[in-house]
Amino acid sequence: MIVEAAGRLFFGSGFARVSMDDLARELGMSKKTIYRHFPDKRSLLAAVLDRQFAAVERTLVAATEDAAGQPFAVRVQRFLIAAGSELGRIGAPQLATGRGDAMLRQYVEQRVDAVVYRRLDELFGEGHRQGLLPAPPELLSEITRGALERLLMSELPRDLDWTAADLLRATVDTVLYGAIRPTGRGIDDEQSRAVIPTARDDDQEVGP
Repeated sequence: MIVEAAGRLFFGSGFARVSMDDLARELGMSKKTIYRHFPDKRSLLAAVLDRQFAAVERTLVAATEDAAGQPFAVRVQRFLIAAGSELGRIGAPQLATGRGDAMLRQYVEQRVDAVVYRRLDELFGEGHRQGLLPAPPELLSEITRGALERLLMSELPRDLDWTAADLLRATVDTVLYGAIRPTGRGIDDEQSRAVIPTARDDDQEVGP
């Protein structure tokens, strides 16, 4: 009950603006009772975030299971749309990059990495092993992560008069365009070198 009420207040008004007195009034109990379960505000927020990220994880698992057997591009798209929607819902990018408690930011970053981005890394790694991704999966993970987090903190949905879901879908399509090739269609060595330059290429002289 305490965690549920704290979540409503923290995500509604902002963690910094909510005091333990506010929470006690919301619950109709004394601060002493709250402190019996949570020694400080930070530990209470950690419990709230654990609950939120557990919900995020359930959503991502469901999205992955629903897309099983679909083409690789569809699986990536559905995962990223689910991840973006969930991270936006709990305000994870703002918590991870905003001002305030450095330990809190680190905690949120670790939870996002564990719940979202490790799964994304595994998905891109699988696509690379299947020959669907000519670009390094690590590069795609970094690009996708940056695009996703930037979008969630952007004013573009308002500026373009798009829903956040539509804009996220367009972003996913943009990130994936050209990164995935159909199964069975290979690329020759010349195309590979164009996509993934090597150190040896950098050292070669360019003739007139």
